[in-house]
Amino acid sequence: MTNSALEVTGLRVRRGGRPVVRDVSFEVPRGAVTGLLGPSGCGKTTLMRAIVGVQIVEGGTVTVLGLPAGSPPLRRRIGYATQNPAIYADLTVREALRYFAAVLRAPASDVDRVIAEVGLADHAGKLVGSLSGGQHNRANLAVALLGTPELLVLDEPTVGLDPLLRDELWALFRRLAEGGATLLVSSHVMDEAARCDRLLLMREGTLLADDAPAVLRERTGAADLEGAFLHLVRAAS
Repeated sequence: MTNSALEVTGLRVRRGGRPVVRDVSFEVPRGAVTGLLGPSGCGKTTLMRAIVGVQIVEGGTVTVLGLPAGSPPLRRRIGYATQNPAIYADLTVREALRYFAAVLRAPASDVDRVIAEVGLADHAGKLVGSLSGGQHNRANLAVALLGTPELLVLDEPTVGLDPLLRDELWALFRRLAEGGATLLVSSHVMDEAARCDRLLLMREGTLLADDAPAVLRERTGAADLEGAFLHLVRAAS
């Protein structure tokens, strides 16, 4: 068995007639937290959509857990949290998660577990439509954690959250990886990059770098990862 949970080769995607992912290739190792970083609009979400099999691609291949992206057997092996949560507003948090647990055939006991993991225990009885933006994002993340997904694809899961909760969620991501899960986490906040085992840095649909944070700093001679990213952008210009 390959040590890669995800293999992307020569991926090309067009949206609205223009290229948004340009010949991207990389691998994501199993049991690690890989960060997908870059400015808004650089192609991160489109790339993630291709990985979970809901994006039409122009060319290239995406292999997930040994299968082509979008294969039916992958549906219960991948947890996917989108930027725009799609949870029913007229249900309570607990009711919504019970519904998704039934759809995913996850154990009923998972509902209280994921509610606690994302810090929503005090809001489990509230209607989803009454939640704040940050709470809504956490409820969306909870759906992705139901069951025991081998791969978690999380699109900016910490956006709009306060620093304490962001820290708690990153600690959760680390525990999940230590338990054997593979995580691909996108962000445009560079201070989250140092929490990852490996980084994929994107700009304008291309991959600028694929390496460990310490290696990127050493390679670019930068004091921090934001400086490393800027160095790579300038070098590619």
